[in-house]
Amino acid sequence: MFLKGAPVTSLVNPAAYLIIFGGTAATIFIGFPMAELKKFPKLVKMTFSKQNLMDKAELISTFMDWASITRREGLLALEAKVEEIDDAFLRNGMRMIIDGNDQEFVSDVLMEDIHATEERHRSGALIFSQAGMYAPSLGVLGAVIGLIAALSDMSDMNELAHAIGAAFIATLLGIFTGYVICHPLANKLKRMSKREVEIRMMMVEGLLSIQSGVSTIAINQKLSVFLTPTERLQMSEKEAGAGEQKD
Repeated sequence: MFLKGAPVTSLVNPAAYLIIFGGTAATIFIGFPMAELKKFPKLVKMTFSKQNLMDKAELISTFMDWASITRREGLLALEAKVEEIDDAFLRNGMRMIIDGNDQEFVSDVLMEDIHATEERHRSGALIFSQAGMYAPSLGVLGAVIGLIAALSDMSDMNELAHAIGAAFIATLLGIFTGYVICHPLANKLKRMSKREVEIRMMMVEGLLSIQSGVSTIAINQKLSVFLTPTERLQMSEKEAGAGEQKD
């Protein structure tokens, strides 16, 4: 606005803020149950916080170690490792395979947990995406209301021009709120959810592989598909370096 020569003081428009923020809040309160809206502050905080997820390469190395222990001493030998696991999902899965549950049961329980997590994440991101959809439309509504007020008295052309300019502040706020704030936040939550689900899918594959008694090499090959080519190369170089140090 400054570079275009538009007065920044034009943003001081209480009516526009009421229409955009008040209207968007109203649509969200109408469209979502209070149980989901209570999570709004937490969702905002999440978008500006680092995800506390296990590193993929570290996870693969952990499963390879567990597979090696299992093949030497059996599944029960992993019982001592359970309490060392920080991730609740992985800890629960480990307990199930140690307790002797069959693979189908373990897979069903863990996959249902993942689906439930995805649904919770989807509902959270939907709040922001819906707000991003409503805000620009409310901006148009605010502009229309402003134009109605401006055109109701055309006796003073200078005052009319000022009123028309002020009318479009609501549109500016609506577009900014929707496309610069809400939609990007919704997109970030979706990407965070996708990454968490991907890590959990790795955990499921690793746990079922350990339960099947596969080799460490097989687990490495199976879980490496979740890595990018660059991550695979880095992991290979790290393993090669570790092997040289042992020699």
